[in-house]
Amino acid sequence: MKAREVPEIAGAYLFEPTPHADERGFFCRTFDADVVRSVGLDPAAFVQDSVSRSVRGVLRGMHLRSGAGEAKLVRCSHGAVFDVVVDLRPDSPTYLGRASFELSGETQTTLYVPAGCAHGFQSLTDPSDVSYRIDRPHDPAEDVTIAFDDPDLAIDWPLPVTSTSERDRRAPSLAEVLKRREG
Repeated sequence: MKAREVPEIAGAYLFEPTPHADERGFFCRTFDADVVRSVGLDPAAFVQDSVSRSVRGVLRGMHLRSGAGEAKLVRCSHGAVFDVVVDLRPDSPTYLGRASFELSGETQTTLYVPAGCAHGFQSLTDPSDVSYRIDRPHDPAEDVTIAFDDPDLAIDWPLPVTSTSERDRRAPSLAEVLKRREG
């Protein structure tokens, strides 16, 4: 497994496993504390694991947490997703930068999303399973959502959006969220 920096988002990393394939399929390590530690992250900081299953076209995002934020490791364990990160940390050298990736069950690549970054994805397959390893317990009172179709984000989602949550449909614009954070 190796770690690769994401230049568009300061502090974000892709952890790329080394699959061992044979006639049965493949085996690979999807988490390695030593590799995580090698880029300055504390592997013991992750306290909660979650999984979502989505059908093709479902969009989840753009989400982040207020307060101390939330760092997470995100991996598509089955199927494929188009994954997006937007840096909303005002003091970051990549503030308002964004990066997108295809994460898939074929590669098992894990994305590290730093606290203070918005995150979302669209399912490219039917189904796709996304696993999250989060650095603090979830508190719904700290949930922040930004409209996935906000023109200021200008995210070119690859498929028509077939479904989102009510929360995502009613999400405010990036400008509104940034204004609330300043006030």
